[in-house]
Amino acid sequence: MIRSIVSAIVASAALLAATGAPAQTAAGYYVATPVAAPAKARLMTRSTPWRQMNGSYVAAQAPEREMTLCQLVARDVGQLSSFSAGGKAFDAAALDKCNAKASVAKTSMVKAEAGVPAAN
Repeated sequence: MIRSIVSAIVASAALLAATGAPAQTAAGYYVATPVAAPAKARLMTRSTPWRQMNGSYVAAQAPEREMTLCQLVARDVGQLSSFSAGGKAFDAAALDKCNAKASVAKTSMVKAEAGVPAAN
């Protein structure tokens, strides 16, 4: 019985290697590329840790929705030039919706620095 379990594990590993899954895992499930060069080596959005890699932020799969994660990253680092989840890039409309949070966050920070009270 143990031999069959081990054989099944080995066969599964071989199938994953053949499909290229390890390459996706190494780069990250999510990839967020900011317009400006990343200033931070690491980033934390709610419970998702991101690391900077080749000019982008990458993270493992997380329980939040893809759009939510995109918006959280955009809020922290500014406009994104691209965002992908599981190897599938956001289209222009989705990226615009994501980047809308970056604009709101940036406007709020500029107003706060200027001493203008935030609207509630």
